[in-house]
Amino acid sequence: MPDGSAVTPAKIQFFESQKKIHPKAVSGRYRRWKTILTWVLLAAFFVAPWIRWERGADAPAQAVLLDLTTPRFFVFWIEIWPQEIYYLTGVLIVAALGLFLATALAGRVWCGFACPQTVWTDLFVWIERAFEGDRAERIRLDKAPWTAKKVLRKAGKHAGWLAVSVVTGFGFVAFFTDAPRLALDLLTFNASYEAAGFFAMFAGMTYVMAGWTREQMCYYMCPWPRIQTAMLDEHSLVVTYDTLRGDTRGPKRKSQSWDERRAKGFGDCIDCGQCVQVCPVGVDIRTGEQADCINCGLCADACDNIMVAQDLPKGLIRFDSLAAQETRAQGKTYQWRLIRPRTIVYGLLMLVITGAMAWSYALRPRLDIAVQRDRAPLFVTLQDGTIRNAYTFKVSNKTRQNRSYSLAAGGIAGAEVKVVGEAEEDTGSAVSHISASPDSVATYRVYVTVPRASVPETSTPVTFELTDTTNGDRDSYKSVFLGPGDK
Repeated sequence: MPDGSAVTPAKIQFFESQKKIHPKAVSGRYRRWKTILTWVLLAAFFVAPWIRWERGADAPAQAVLLDLTTPRFFVFWIEIWPQEIYYLTGVLIVAALGLFLATALAGRVWCGFACPQTVWTDLFVWIERAFEGDRAERIRLDKAPWTAKKVLRKAGKHAGWLAVSVVTGFGFVAFFTDAPRLALDLLTFNASYEAAGFFAMFAGMTYVMAGWTREQMCYYMCPWPRIQTAMLDEHSLVVTYDTLRGDTRGPKRKSQSWDERRAKGFGDCIDCGQCVQVCPVGVDIRTGEQADCINCGLCADACDNIMVAQDLPKGLIRFDSLAAQETRAQGKTYQWRLIRPRTIVYGLLMLVITGAMAWSYALRPRLDIAVQRDRAPLFVTLQDGTIRNAYTFKVSNKTRQNRSYSLAAGGIAGAEVKVVGEAEEDTGSAVSHISASPDSVATYRVYVTVPRASVPETSTPVTFELTDTTNGDRDSYKSVFLGPGDK
């Protein structure tokens, strides 16, 4: 500056401060569906770990249990072993395809009605409303100075949030261990460090995510709003605002008739802002389709209530498709298409994968074996000239009874099987016998001894055959037998 005075640089703001959203209570059909679904999902989550399901004396009696100590995954009559993780993969694929199908049909309807973040946030907002009142009262309370009444109301709200968070933390951990035992251990301070740690972590995350971050989880942490745009097409039902009917929007005086208003170019929207005030993520749907909209339909409920009060038809804000809007704008009749290429593909993939898993599970063997040959030494030449290989043999008994099996090695003439620790080790025979406890994996060390003349090659195929002596169930495993070969 000519006068030598210093210039104060302007304060640069790199992001917009988060504005707290106070969603207003609303009534309507979508709010009813959300409430019903919220309580159904919460009841399923909290009740499921307490359902008992008898599986035998040595098996857990919890109907739904992801037992990490066994480890097993129990869902009523279904029991999944660790080596059957492909079933879990199939379930996740079907769930993802179901999410794609739901999005293709009705946008982010999962986010608006069934997402855990939405369900728990709805519950926390209900608690907040019970202690602090509806939207306008909550805003006034936040701006008011701190008084004893404000402290009590805020404390009551947070006490309710913490109570729900504690129960939720217990609910999560209860799916991984016996629920009654976990409750007793937590109440008597005898829970393991792992159980107590995960309980505290899930409770804390629930309190923060449902009570404090809320819509910010959807804005900044959830990737689905960005992915869903690839799942939508012009026939997908999403929450839309009818611009042809609603615009130009503006307030309406009580003395003003609708004919006078329309003569001035105004539409049916009176710009009351109710659709924005009830939105849990603060979206103004009138500005067009947005990725942040969770398709909960609460804005449609609020708008319908206003339309009824104004003696106008409902549906200014509604679930609609872009194709329907364009067709009606041309004065034509639109027929919504449920059967479309992407819905057919998603539906068929879900059907095929679900059917394949069900078929595989129904026919899965109750007996499973795995064999690993020792790598050092590759083989041993005994004093009588025979060749011996050593193997680690594992048998999975997927039944609830003790089982005895006969073990043989086929494919090589004169092969003798010896199980370390069993009586056959001293005698040697073509068949040996082993056993396995219920629902367990039995591990044995097995020697296979073969005459030198039976292994002219350095590597000879050998097949282990295991037969259940009680019911005749069989399983086999192909391996190799190594020898010196012909020199």
